[in-house]
Amino acid sequence: MITYITNATIHTPTETIPNGYVKIIDTKIKEIHANKKPTKTEADATIVDAKRNHVIPGFIDTHIHGTHGADMMDGLPSSLEQIALSLPNEGTTSFLATTMTHREKKIEAALKNVARYEQAPGQAKLLGVHLEGPFLNRDKSGAQPKSYIQKPNLELFERWQRDSENSIRIITMAPEQDQDLSFIKALKTQDVLVSAGHTNATFEEASIAVEQGLSRLTHVGNAMPPLHHREVGILGAAILNSKVQVEIIADGIHVSKEMIQILYQLIGPDRLVLITDRIRAKGLASGRFDLAGQEIFVEGNMAKRKDGALAGSVLRMNEAAKNIQEYTQASMQDIIKMTSTNAARALKINNYTGSIEKGKDADVLIVNDDWKVKHTFVRGIRTKRNYK
Repeated sequence: MITYITNATIHTPTETIPNGYVKIIDTKIKEIHANKKPTKTEADATIVDAKRNHVIPGFIDTHIHGTHGADMMDGLPSSLEQIALSLPNEGTTSFLATTMTHREKKIEAALKNVARYEQAPGQAKLLGVHLEGPFLNRDKSGAQPKSYIQKPNLELFERWQRDSENSIRIITMAPEQDQDLSFIKALKTQDVLVSAGHTNATFEEASIAVEQGLSRLTHVGNAMPPLHHREVGILGAAILNSKVQVEIIADGIHVSKEMIQILYQLIGPDRLVLITDRIRAKGLASGRFDLAGQEIFVEGNMAKRKDGALAGSVLRMNEAAKNIQEYTQASMQDIIKMTSTNAARALKINNYTGSIEKGKDADVLIVNDDWKVKHTFVRGIRTKRNYK
């Protein structure tokens, strides 16, 4: 299968080609040229005219719970399929299915479901699992059910990792709950990214945890102490430590426009990672929904529990990209880092995805200046579907 994407503004890691073409053979990017179109094409080739729109790497969403009525915690192959089928419509070509704090058996079932899931061509790639909880701080539970929160338990984690067939790539936990840091140290040796979230950690606690392997901050600004001038806390530690990547939900709700501007200037595009933290309500009408056994209410672009706590989002990745460009005036190259490259680097998959380069998977997105998705390719297959 041969595809040419012609008449394109192509964004590679080193340059922007204003009017070029990309040749895809089967699953890989084979050629990138500075010509508007090839002088000669194979008889069976498919030609996609990009119409001067932007060719960029597909988005990688490392924190998404569900969409269009499906949730990772359903523990059903059909739910993972629904998520994987819908994501290319917003430009997401790879994702981590994200758990909620719940009963141990419920989490186990969700992890086993990921292990047995059979990925089909034309779906966003399921890269593994982001385990959010249950090793959190009850005082910063947010939308995570307090009744299931527990102390870090390495034996339990390793059992869950076996259940998932080593699919857990990121874990969100409260580092101050790991008092001797043995849990964080062990996960680092197992090549699992440890992300601080739902945490009350002080600057000192967070800084020591970073020294032992903490490398990420979950949904910055949410379920953590604010930046204070006498105790800058975990947010201050993340800002000051260049080893830490920082998740951000750029919807203007979880983090204000002004705070996004501040974080962009202080942390920069090389460490920020755009996520959606999306729940099953996306794509459905406003109303009541279940989230880990809790009733939540969605009205417009906001999801909340009855007590007013934010409960995930209904954000799309292309909307997040558009928002952060509007809020910060970030360049296209910097947005690519925040939507694709940084996540790929952290997950150690940047050798085959996360950028437009010869030899990499053809996880390719065509968007216009307003971030509307025109075409999405996952490993060379055009996959955009008619989801809203």
